[in-house]
Amino acid sequence: MKIAIMGTGSIGGYFGGRLARAGEDVVFIARGAQLQALRERGLTVRSVFGDFHLPRVQATDDPAEVDPVDLILVCVKAYDTDTAALSIRTMISDTTIVISLQNGVDNHVRLIDALGPQHVLGGLCTISSAVAEPGVIEQVSQFASVIFGELDGRVTPRAGRILASFQNAGIETVLSASIQRDIWTKFLFIAAHGSMTAVTRSPVGPIRDTPSTWKMYIEAMHEVAAVARAKGIDLGPDAVRKQLDFVREMAPGIKSSMLVDVERGNPLEVETFSGTVIRLGRELNVPTPVHRCIYAILKVEDAQNRARRAEQSVVL
Repeated sequence: MKIAIMGTGSIGGYFGGRLARAGEDVVFIARGAQLQALRERGLTVRSVFGDFHLPRVQATDDPAEVDPVDLILVCVKAYDTDTAALSIRTMISDTTIVISLQNGVDNHVRLIDALGPQHVLGGLCTISSAVAEPGVIEQVSQFASVIFGELDGRVTPRAGRILASFQNAGIETVLSASIQRDIWTKFLFIAAHGSMTAVTRSPVGPIRDTPSTWKMYIEAMHEVAAVARAKGIDLGPDAVRKQLDFVREMAPGIKSSMLVDVERGNPLEVETFSGTVIRLGRELNVPTPVHRCIYAILKVEDAQNRARRAEQSVVL
């Protein structure tokens, strides 16, 4: 397949690298130092599942330079979804498929609004990875998987072709008949996990080991579950317990992508996580006090990081 990776950060770099290594025709959309490194040195992936280096990869910062592709994986931060949707239009033909592997529950809706429902499948990934340095992706978790599917639950030939390509690349992949529920199940985890690791500036181990923060983590997850129920999303009776069991088994040093962003002074996906929980809670009359507290704290950090980035851009 001809595949475009829209956003070659920790997620796009990892999964795009796996696909390229397996022989798929992959082009990476990147910018800045990451783009320069990809062009000059290729892509390196350091992974618990095996390291590899691709000395030559296709990379550009301009999607208009890329001919229409079979598949676009949208891997930008959720706050850049609308901009990305506009920029990838030139890579889309009548048969192109677009899948978001981003955090959040509404990226596929925003992609449909911009590109049309015929192109968009639902998707998500579970992985802990980061850009260690330009051109180098470090994947540290014992999980690195993709779940995707048609939004109406059908199993279609086009979805089957994508599944085959991902499995051929050694990526643990599930073709789901209930992708919207799966997206919310991940959100149940990531809205609590990303928010709590960011606000405490701590990986998961110390949060679990400290009774007050672990209680807050659990309460944050229950708030997401309550919002999902009010919205009519059936996560199943044991959804929270299963996610907490998963968190209990995580290596203590695992960080969320938002904690990494805090550490690096990047803009934060606070609107994607706690902001969404609060907004939906308000619409559905569901109290969300834990996420309101997290949101208030992280919005200060987010605003400062964005202002600092803007100043640096002016200087440059």
